[in-house]
Amino acid sequence: MISRRKSLQTIAAGFGAAIGSSMFPEISRAASAASSGGPKRVIFFMQNQGFDPATCIPVGMNSSGSLAKAVLPEPIAALEPFKDKLHIINGLHGKHTSPSHSAFFGALGGYRGSDGVPPSASTIDYELSKVLPETLLPHLCIGMDSMENMTAKPTVANLSARGAGKPIFMHSNPNHLYQMLYGGISQGDIRNQHEARSGMLDRIEKMAAAKGEALPMSDKQRYGEFVQGFNDMNGLRERLGNVSDHLKHFAPEVDERYTKPQFETDWHDTLLDLGISALKSGTTSVLTIGSGRGEIFGAWKGLGIEKQGHNLGHMEQPDNPIWVKIRQYNSRMLVKLMEELESVPEGSGTMMDNTLIVYTSNNADKQHTSGANWPVMLLGNCNGAFKTGCFTQLDGKRPINALYTSILRSTGVEVDRFNMTDKMAAKYDSGNGPLREVLA
Repeated sequence: MISRRKSLQTIAAGFGAAIGSSMFPEISRAASAASSGGPKRVIFFMQNQGFDPATCIPVGMNSSGSLAKAVLPEPIAALEPFKDKLHIINGLHGKHTSPSHSAFFGALGGYRGSDGVPPSASTIDYELSKVLPETLLPHLCIGMDSMENMTAKPTVANLSARGAGKPIFMHSNPNHLYQMLYGGISQGDIRNQHEARSGMLDRIEKMAAAKGEALPMSDKQRYGEFVQGFNDMNGLRERLGNVSDHLKHFAPEVDERYTKPQFETDWHDTLLDLGISALKSGTTSVLTIGSGRGEIFGAWKGLGIEKQGHNLGHMEQPDNPIWVKIRQYNSRMLVKLMEELESVPEGSGTMMDNTLIVYTSNNADKQHTSGANWPVMLLGNCNGAFKTGCFTQLDGKRPINALYTSILRSTGVEVDRFNMTDKMAAKYDSGNGPLREVLA
């Protein structure tokens, strides 16, 4: 792989790439393989409270088959025009993740997770960010929740990790995220806030680094992670500043949804816009969206839903008007992602032709689940690398890890298992390697 230093030197020397063209003149070996069939970017959309299969499997489809003549259920009806890009998978499991209320980091890590338990290994989204075409911000996480939760805790870490005990925080305040991505090219209050915040973060990093030297060795490594976080933020700000002319083409317009949101869904929508802009600008190649932020909370008052939080998880999802609204809202977000990426030329096609979207839940099929069934929807065939336009019914003997292995394989990584030892596989996986039902 080319070094990150060389990549950034290339950008700093002159970005100049036309909209939609490759961000770097050179790409990694894995990315090269992806260019001829495989994703250049991957989006994970994780809905909390579970994903009941009845809300996505067409009526009457009890076995694998084509979606061509099927009618999608009401909750995902917005995807009807995109059935040729859709693959509905039922029958994967995550029993080993002990999801219950949520598998937290285990949902994308394929290992046991629980509330307050740190990640035991990296998650699939982070691993993909290391092998997909290199970007300024390899991995971006955004989290959607109630207005109260997003305001009180604008960043939380529940879903993604870059290693054991190394969580990745998700952004929930669109004003903060906008400042991070586009503060350097803004004017007025946003620019002033960006510069003030930048100066503060620089000072904190220096002070923290100096403080860390006096700590005992047992605490030094943990404290080093804290310092590295500030270093990463400050480094990103500098890198984004080097490509400010390019970023101006992609910065969303700041309106009252940012500063005076009527409902939490206003912030949900603006967070999605920022995630899309980061993808289209080439700032990131992996986007993780946590609707409910991987926990048992969440609110959608903007959809006319008064109930929120844990109570939503105790409701049956099929034919429930509340869950129909939430799932329809998610489906419209998926459509927006696809349409936005289809609008940008890339190679001989569009950005969507080189993108994989993975929609599922951090909680398998329902609240208080055993994880015995973990439905997933894939969108995008990535130049023929993935099967689409179909429904696949599995026998419940292969884990979600097998799906993650399949996605890694599509990027050129030769791996037979993801985060699963032979001992664990003997108990939880009836096969080895990727899912043949997923890869073309």
